[in-house]
Amino acid sequence: MIFSTGQTILFIGDSITDAGRQHAPPYGDGYVSLIQALLQARYPELGLRVINRGVSGDTTRELLARWERDALAEQPDWLSLLIGINDVWRSFGANPHAAVPLPEYEANLRSLLGSARERGARLILMTPYMIEPERSVPMRRQMDWYGAVVRRLAAAMEAVLVDTQAAFDAVLRHTPPEAWATDQIHPNRAGHAVIALAWLRAVGFSV
Repeated sequence: MIFSTGQTILFIGDSITDAGRQHAPPYGDGYVSLIQALLQARYPELGLRVINRGVSGDTTRELLARWERDALAEQPDWLSLLIGINDVWRSFGANPHAAVPLPEYEANLRSLLGSARERGARLILMTPYMIEPERSVPMRRQMDWYGAVVRRLAAAMEAVLVDTQAAFDAVLRHTPPEAWATDQIHPNRAGHAVIALAWLRAVGFSV
């Protein structure tokens, strides 16, 4: 397991990370809550501190605006980032002007991650995803392009990679998308568990 005694792990991103934390503080009711509970139960001796700074609706643009206050100011030892779903999704909704083109997405990520590394944070990067098995579906195809950026940056920045899309692809071999989310994006409890398990495996969690 990659964490050491007394370290702070900060999770940040959009609604998937937020998961209603205003109504279920401090971790929300999603994958962050599941991860925090399992880390505490399995490694109580480490005294790990978990912070959730997800905000529903965020793209990388909104994240840039609050990065100093919500991420860097907390001085995390580890920073876990899941962002990009809204950057893509908005291309397919009523406000396509609010979508973030792929080159801007990559530039925003480089800025965010570079500043975190400068402050001494180690990185855990999670790919954006769509709970859709058919890769030719336009939104899924575009999401894969954004996920490829995250994979490339994870390798370049020596970050831990959590391939969230691959985790959903694995369960979709046996079940339909609606088993995990009604809209192919916002997971139900089982869908959040898929994300949490992928994250825990990537950091070396053992039972």
